[in-house]
Amino acid sequence: MRTALVLGGGGITGIAWELGLLAGLRGAGLDLTGADLVVGTSAGSVVGAQATSGADLDDLYARQLRPPRGEAAARMPRTALARWAWAFVRERDPDRARARIGRMAHRRSTSSPAERRRVISARLPTRDWPDGTDLRVVAVDARTGRRAVLDRDSGVPLLDAVMASCAVPGVWPPVPLRGRPHVDGGVYSATGADLAAGCDRVAVLAPIARGLGPVRSPAAELAGLPGAPRTALVVPDAAARAAIGGNVLDPARRAAAARAGRAQAERAADRVAAAWTAAG
Repeated sequence: MRTALVLGGGGITGIAWELGLLAGLRGAGLDLTGADLVVGTSAGSVVGAQATSGADLDDLYARQLRPPRGEAAARMPRTALARWAWAFVRERDPDRARARIGRMAHRRSTSSPAERRRVISARLPTRDWPDGTDLRVVAVDARTGRRAVLDRDSGVPLLDAVMASCAVPGVWPPVPLRGRPHVDGGVYSATGADLAAGCDRVAVLAPIARGLGPVRSPAAELAGLPGAPRTALVVPDAAARAAIGGNVLDPARRAAAARAGRAQAERAADRVAAAWTAAG
């Protein structure tokens, strides 16, 4: 039986919430980090790299509770969100729409590549792709709008792959991979759950529950998986949404989001276990 853990995008608070969930689920006797396949998009790419690094989940969770230092809050401008929506409305071809968003990312980023490298590097316990786990990191080619699925055989260093997957258009600069600029994988999909096709058991942790235009919702992606795998989708409940607040890029909300994820794990454990551990 092949298992897949899919970790969706959702900013700094999404990282914290997912780590809280994973730590809480392990505390309930359910360790999802041993999945055969781990798919990470945007925030999920950070969590995927962390969870497959060999670092202890409780230590990773504890890091989320520390006061934020040296990392300023960012915010996705409303104008950037409007441009995303307009690109999907104006272009019938989703790839062309994503390429328009990629061009916007190049013009309107507010942080330097060197600063982003420092921030993302500080989040990763290691710069090495994991052994024994199929970790896939999702980004989008900013010129073509096509998805790039990066793994240890892609020739792209793990740090660069995660940087690209987290490069939110309109907030942070595109990341060059193999000579081409790449942006946040969330421009293509909130989770990348379709990459779990062929797996028998699939758990999806999705800080963002809704889709936008051709970006399908996590529930829709799961519903489209072939072969009727056993699946579990966890999205923030009301308490977690309140803890996360209105700005997912604010480090000051990190600790509250992590605690909310851990608390939610207790309520979600039975449902996830029913999909993850069921025989047959």
